[in-house]
Amino acid sequence: MKRYGHGLVPGRFCPPHAGHHHLVRTAAARCERLTVLVRATSVESLPLEDRVAWMREIHPDALVVGAVDDISADGWDARMAVLRAAVPEPVDAVFTSEPYGEELARRLGAETVFVDPGHTRFPVSGATVRADPAGCWDHLEPPVRAALTRRVVVLGAESTGATTMARALADHYRRRGGVWARTRYVPEYARAYRELKLAELRADRPGATSADVTFHSSDFPVIAQRQAELEEEAARAGSPVLFCDTDAFAATIWHERYMGTTSPATGEIAARGRHHLWLLTDHRGVAFEDRVGDGEQLRPWMTARFLTQLAHSGRRTAVLSGPHEERLAAAVAAVDALLAEDLHLADRLPTRR
Repeated sequence: MKRYGHGLVPGRFCPPHAGHHHLVRTAAARCERLTVLVRATSVESLPLEDRVAWMREIHPDALVVGAVDDISADGWDARMAVLRAAVPEPVDAVFTSEPYGEELARRLGAETVFVDPGHTRFPVSGATVRADPAGCWDHLEPPVRAALTRRVVVLGAESTGATTMARALADHYRRRGGVWARTRYVPEYARAYRELKLAELRADRPGATSADVTFHSSDFPVIAQRQAELEEEAARAGSPVLFCDTDAFAATIWHERYMGTTSPATGEIAARGRHHLWLLTDHRGVAFEDRVGDGEQLRPWMTARFLTQLAHSGRRTAVLSGPHEERLAAAVAAVDALLAEDLHLADRLPTRR
């Protein structure tokens, strides 16, 4: 089988899927070095920088570059100018599964190498993924799944059923089967962190209890960052929806509760979050169980503060009230509405002439 010095794999990778990765890996096996050119218009729903980052992670041995290409399908001269600016080195072979690859190779003075042009080995395309990401979930790599996962946060004041609700939601969607059977639940990291601090206390004071644990302002960014990391790990391995028992945003409110001030560092972590829906568990109608020395009288303040800040920050929110069964039904309805609206990607718009 013929080998080449410098190979080129062009594509939009919107988003990258199993067929794209087969193409890149085939090209890499036949070239001394390989460039992957990610082309994007300026109006597509998936940012170019995200696609470049995904392809770099998945194909670390290739040189992955990106270029904005708003040229119409027949604007070959302008398109070649864009391509040569992104890939100035001579190209020996263009690896492609699309008909346009042959004309591109001719203009580059390179050979055309077609790889699975009928898309039989991996019967998937960018258009099918954009139309139905959930239906194509197994054709996507972890970083792409993490970016497309709808992340739902369940939060609330102490002893309002947030953990119970997050677990119940994960169980509900797992029972749908198929790809949804992999639905993940991310526990509240602050609880594990409290246990770590308690273990440290008990090393010096064997009789210490959870009520003896104290938090400092510096603890909250640590908690928020680890919470975000756990979410990312779960999103890479789970289904198209992820349920999180609290998040970095909630940590900002808990910082106010314990420290009496805001935490810019925690707020910065919260601003980087990729969540889509917040379910606030109402304190009313839920019996109070004091597990960490947090007084029941603080619950109304916490609920009100969560609601105010959720609204102020423009986060999509549903308040869960009533008995557990009613709360779960309302939560499922809110999540289903989110999935129906958001678990699809706009098809790429036509390029201009």
